[in-house]
Amino acid sequence: MPHFLIAESETPDERRARRARTGKSSGETYAATLAQMQPGCTVTIVAPSDEDAQIFEAPRLAEFDAVFLTGSPLHVYDDQPEVRRQLAFMRNVFRSGTPSFGSCAGLQVAVAAAGGTVRKMAKRMEAGISRRITATDLGRNHPLLAGRPASWDAPAIHGDEVATLPKGAILLAGNSVTQVQAAEIRCENGVFWGVQYHPELAIGEIAVALRDQAEDLVEAGLAEDVSQVFERADHLAALHRTPDSLSLRWLLGVDGEFSDEIRRRTEIRNFLDHLTSLKMMGERADGLEAAVG
Repeated sequence: MPHFLIAESETPDERRARRARTGKSSGETYAATLAQMQPGCTVTIVAPSDEDAQIFEAPRLAEFDAVFLTGSPLHVYDDQPEVRRQLAFMRNVFRSGTPSFGSCAGLQVAVAAAGGTVRKMAKRMEAGISRRITATDLGRNHPLLAGRPASWDAPAIHGDEVATLPKGAILLAGNSVTQVQAAEIRCENGVFWGVQYHPELAIGEIAVALRDQAEDLVEAGLAEDVSQVFERADHLAALHRTPDSLSLRWLLGVDGEFSDEIRRRTEIRNFLDHLTSLKMMGERADGLEAAVG
């Protein structure tokens, strides 16, 4: 059975706070999702940004079948020790040739590690529901987005976004709020597939995140006051409990791409289905590099 490595970039305090709110850290949410989708898999969770974190060099990372990078409050454009450690970890992932997948800050870490740039969103946050995500011409036939319709909605909450993709990356999807919603990055020996939204999250977890960041959402202009944020969070929590409710889908303006758990996890499923071919890409890149060297 596969052995997955999950890298979370939350600080220890942030992990404790998230557990208090939702019962799980970001890495533990990913672990629960993968255990449901790939029964029998082995999962190891690490926190590369921690000061006392174990350093994973490329040969050790090559022993895993895949690496997953979680979302977090990390700002990769801040020149802080935590950020430098996280980026160094991701560069070793690329060197290892192990296929990797990331969401939200996970995408941003991979972009920055490969030479792209990330910025604070200029006008507002994207919170709750990322609307009308649309595949690019290249994204329509890319295996990461197989099974997605022409446009779809997804759980999201972020105030940072990718500004420029690294050289050779492929833009797969975007929307009117954030240009880079999905991308493929090839760097050194590795292939990364990532999304700005959160296919790993339950809708109830998004509801908790909205309540936790209610004042920030009001300041960003997404709501008139905190009570509006809590009302939206209540609707999302209700949809989490009854995902087939037509009235709640209508109220929130979503369909099964958002409310149905299997369809919400489309990108993770596609990544898992293509692990063998992605690993072979890394091995070919490593062989080519050795031949040139």
